[in-house]
Amino acid sequence: MFSSSGRVHKTPVNTASTIVAEGVSGSHVLTVQGYSHTLGLGVCRSIPSGIFSVGGHTWKILYYPDGVNREFADWISFSLLLHAADDDDADDAGSSTLGIKVRCRFSLLDQVGVPVLNHTSPYRTTTCYAQGHGITSHGFIKREELENSPYLKADCFNIKCDVSVTTGIRTQPKSQQFITVPPSDMPHQLGRVLETGEIADVTFEVRGETFVAHRRLLAVRSSVFMVQLFGPMKEDEATCIRIDDMEARVFKMMLHFIYTDTLPNIDAGENTEMAQHLFVAADRYNLERLKLICVNMLCNHMNASMVATTLALAEQHDCDKLKKAWYKFLTHFQNLKAVIVSDGFKHLKSIRPNILEEILDRQAADAP
Repeated sequence: MFSSSGRVHKTPVNTASTIVAEGVSGSHVLTVQGYSHTLGLGVCRSIPSGIFSVGGHTWKILYYPDGVNREFADWISFSLLLHAADDDDADDAGSSTLGIKVRCRFSLLDQVGVPVLNHTSPYRTTTCYAQGHGITSHGFIKREELENSPYLKADCFNIKCDVSVTTGIRTQPKSQQFITVPPSDMPHQLGRVLETGEIADVTFEVRGETFVAHRRLLAVRSSVFMVQLFGPMKEDEATCIRIDDMEARVFKMMLHFIYTDTLPNIDAGENTEMAQHLFVAADRYNLERLKLICVNMLCNHMNASMVATTLALAEQHDCDKLKKAWYKFLTHFQNLKAVIVSDGFKHLKSIRPNILEEILDRQAADAP
């Protein structure tokens, strides 16, 4: 810009750039079944997990039941190690000449697969240059503390390793942002409408409790509700729909999921029982995602006290995933022994007298 005197007035130029560090994240859940039989392996001695891939590289977890060294002999230790670098990054020996930057943490999982905050290690970062390099959580949890906790059940516990691998770092110009668009809060809004009952147009009476809802939203989410509320045999809009064969708390949780696509918090002692009830409700109303969530909860936290009722559910609702998890659980003799003496198995045997023979035949067929 020129002034009347001919001088050039320089307009300030404001610029910005962004450093972008790109990465790939993943996780691996390791289940230790028969925990008591892993003890006495010896200090510094480990048991490896299966191999898994994150960021194009393969990794494995090492489980040290008697500690990674003598200083931690009373603890359980875990390590994440590089198993093999990506072919593009590796030399002939399988090592990475550039280094692989990785960060990870280990978490003890509760009975529904949620990390226990008091037993979640902080993230640690390292650079791996060769096979066997990695990160170790020396004092993950004291053995005595695990053994006295509710997280060791039926001689089994689960840990999760969250892994993040850096794939590249670059700098790019930053475009000016005039408006910041917030994330969607639709689930929150729909949950509030359910809670307040605003513009509700249908009422359900479930075991003495009353719930109000919105016909069109229910119909969009569930094909069963679509037929019930808008089909040829639809319920009278002026009447209250009565449900006698479902607990009120289960129906309430199912409504919460229909509106928000999430489940509310479940009391720790009711996780398995509630997952079973919600599985039945989800199957009844054709809520496939809720059904899969419940199946995942039941499969990942199988134990002797509930495995018989889970098989009964799988049979009744023709769920192959639950059946496979059930048979896999029973491939371990200690699990089979515990299940056979349970009350649930006695009830299952009264319905299917040949169930034990079926289990043994299945194991024989799957044997190598």
